[in-house]
Amino acid sequence: MVSILINILIILLAVVLIKLILISVIFSEDIKAAQRRDPAAKSFIEIILLYSGLHALIYYRIAHFFYQIHLFFLARFYSQIARFITGIEIHPGAKIGKRFFIDHGVGVVIGETAVIGDDVLLYQGATLGGTGIVKGKRHPTVGNNVVIGAGAKVLGNITIGNNSYIGANAVVIKDVPPNSTVVGVPGRITKQDGKKMDVDLDHVHILDPIMQSIEELQDRIKNLEKK
Repeated sequence: MVSILINILIILLAVVLIKLILISVIFSEDIKAAQRRDPAAKSFIEIILLYSGLHALIYYRIAHFFYQIHLFFLARFYSQIARFITGIEIHPGAKIGKRFFIDHGVGVVIGETAVIGDDVLLYQGATLGGTGIVKGKRHPTVGNNVVIGAGAKVLGNITIGNNSYIGANAVVIKDVPPNSTVVGVPGRITKQDGKKMDVDLDHVHILDPIMQSIEELQDRIKNLEKK
């Protein structure tokens, strides 16, 4: 009896090891993206075993395969398992590029017709949602090298240009040109002179054009009062 249990345990460990090897090979670029963008990441094995964003992406890839061959129920079944396990909901019909990373991830929602480019980073609570109940393309298209901050809502059939940054809790309902930062509700665009916003992920020093205008007006008032 003991030898049977030992054999079963060895088989289970072998299966787990094979699974880990396959994940590390197939999702190597996504794992490296997590290491590069999350300073808390210590090792490959930690990301593979413990990162809910990677787990959600793995489930999505499987579900998306079933969706493409029109096994829609099975695709949604896998996506709902991922939602239950990770707290991240990615519709299997969405299209997601390479080196995609969801940091923390709880509350992230990605709609059916969303299109996401390469090297995109999403934070917890971000939503790529639709507006209305019309059929067809109703979710955002996100370009390459885009960062979408915590709690941000990007809604409708709009385009977020390459190298753009969507600030935390911003609500975006209009197209965003490349190399831009969007802050506020509704989202307001500030140009960043072509600078890629996600190199250092410096969320603190994001310029708000409205606040800048208010500060300039306050300075003018102070100067007038002095005169």
